[in-house]
Amino acid sequence: MKKSKLTDHDLVKRFIDGDQTGFEILMSRHKDKVFTYILLMVKKEHLAQDIFQETFIKVVKSLHAGKYQENGKFISWVIRIAHNLVIDHFRKEKQMKTLSNDDYETDIFNSSKFSDITIEEEIIKEQILSDVRVLVDFLPEEQKEVILLRHFLGLSFKEISEQTNVSINTALGRMRYALINLRKLVEEKNLSLTLT
Repeated sequence: MKKSKLTDHDLVKRFIDGDQTGFEILMSRHKDKVFTYILLMVKKEHLAQDIFQETFIKVVKSLHAGKYQENGKFISWVIRIAHNLVIDHFRKEKQMKTLSNDDYETDIFNSSKFSDITIEEEIIKEQILSDVRVLVDFLPEEQKEVILLRHFLGLSFKEISEQTNVSINTALGRMRYALINLRKLVEEKNLSLTLT
């Protein structure tokens, strides 16, 4: 059986048993999702790269130390490590402030799904996404996290509940309140979030 077809669980086991390629496959399989999550949280590419490297160093050390328990998905465990490192960074820097979109070094909202629209529409869509992303920062941490995981990373509510250690109902409730609060913020700031 080709190694790339193996499950995360099998690859973790192989890596712990000394097969380095097991970890290489795991990393290439999940690196984009982990990096995107970190970049959405810290908004600076160089900082996201540092935390991304730190995340995988910690993953390797934890696997070798036998700290990984197969109680869910490998990716959820890795994102939890990344999340904790992001929180540690913000605690150290005491930098829990809102950053403007000018602080982005890369456009994280650039997406192929916008490729068949006019330049004007693309500019408007990017502005809408940018406005929404800034508004998300005004939400309480728990609501912000569920929005990022659901709408920016595409996780299911089951994955979100595993990732955040809450029930699916709690995750759904946080999403509901997040959307209510975002609507209020849109009204308060008098933003237009449509193409027309």
